[in-house]
Amino acid sequence: MNPILPIVVATLAAGIGSVWIAAGIMRVGWLAGHDAQARGKGEQHLLSLAAGALLATSFMHLLPEAFESRRDARDLLTMLLAGVVFFFLLDKAELWHHGHEHHHDEGEGEGEGEDAHGHGAHAAHPPTGHRRKTPSRGGGWAVLTGDSVHCFGDGILIASTFMADLRLGLVAALAVLAHEVPHHISDLVVLRQTSDRGAALLKVSLAGAFTALGGVAGWWLVDRLANYLPFFLVAASSSFIYVALADLIPQLQKRLGARETMLQIAWLFAGIVLVMLVSNLAHEH
Repeated sequence: MNPILPIVVATLAAGIGSVWIAAGIMRVGWLAGHDAQARGKGEQHLLSLAAGALLATSFMHLLPEAFESRRDARDLLTMLLAGVVFFFLLDKAELWHHGHEHHHDEGEGEGEGEDAHGHGAHAAHPPTGHRRKTPSRGGGWAVLTGDSVHCFGDGILIASTFMADLRLGLVAALAVLAHEVPHHISDLVVLRQTSDRGAALLKVSLAGAFTALGGVAGWWLVDRLANYLPFFLVAASSSFIYVALADLIPQLQKRLGARETMLQIAWLFAGIVLVMLVSNLAHEH
């Protein structure tokens, strides 16, 4: 069976579906309103869920599938290490660039930026998981550009997993959707500062559609490089691991009360269990 149709459907669901889920969450008020404490708790729960889903997808599905190819374990682990280091270097380059922008902005007027918008918004990023500096009035397009590039990369990663196994691709698409929801929430928050609600939703949805374009590109690429499929799977895994460990989990490392700590852990395990359930369901069908 040619997997192009499942790839297109899954990438559209992950890319645009995550935007609409994010908008729905904001609509019902979980992350909306003036209660910053409640909004922060909601974001923490989403981040925990996404981190669990990404780690489970990497360690329970992508890496085992790659090692089943009987490629040399040293080569695959070298690829994993190289991928993590690569995303780290991209992250450092982006932070260095943003640091220069921030220094320039401080010369134009202190007190604007981070305090004006809070700490809840973090980047819709290339597959590096970097945090973004809240953009100025004209910065919404920069956010959308970064989001589009990141979504295109997500599509390629989803396509590579579908080429290995349809149910593995479904699990990867679910993991991408889970970790994109909190990022799209922050995108919508930022864009609503310069656009109305409908325009912000349309812009972020169009950026999410780049996931499908990446899926088609990934299908064309991986189909012609089938012998290297295990390395594509390891590359996807390194991206998920880096996003979870370098971006999501550090945001969860806060001193909390016993109840909030237990909820945080529960949401983390919920992400792991969700990936396991979807994988088992797909396997049965």
